[in-house]
Amino acid sequence: MKDWPWYGHLIVALLAFVIFYMAYFKPQGGKLKTLKENRIKVETDVIKLRAKRKELDKIQAEIKVLSGTLKELEAIIPQEKDISDILRKMHQLAIDSKLNIINFSPEVLVPKEFYYEWPIPIEITGSYHNLAIFFDRLSRFSRLFNIDGFSIRSLGQQTSASTISASFTAKTYIFGLVKPTIKKSNAKGGRR
Repeated sequence: MKDWPWYGHLIVALLAFVIFYMAYFKPQGGKLKTLKENRIKVETDVIKLRAKRKELDKIQAEIKVLSGTLKELEAIIPQEKDISDILRKMHQLAIDSKLNIINFSPEVLVPKEFYYEWPIPIEITGSYHNLAIFFDRLSRFSRLFNIDGFSIRSLGQQTSASTISASFTAKTYIFGLVKPTIKKSNAKGGRR
């Protein structure tokens, strides 16, 4: 080998390099290519998962806001009927407005598409000004009430505190697709 010309050594070195390349680097190149493809796939999956995480965070924030809104709306249109609570509030409202409740007789629920309408015929006596205060305060209740069938007449025997009698139906609403349960309490309700 010592007698070989310089290009012979070069050929041997080149053959050794090619054999080494084919035996070591070529298989490693396939593994490297597979690893690169896997890395790209994993990076793509990570990007997708990050996007989904952002979307999930956004949805969770929206759920939190909607839950708060639902709680506020449940105060306006609850999911259960509570006769004693409504009677207590109406009675206190009448006292605060210097009116007398003569009749308070809740009727059966009237089913609607997504809620129930609950008519409550009420008859009260007092002064015209105090009746206006009563309705003003009723409009500020957290629970939704609509007044229907309103009629007013003067009393035959009037006093300074009681000049009129008014009758109306206060309609309130209960949310739900199924008939709500009656919430029981210890308060006694009924006519006064």
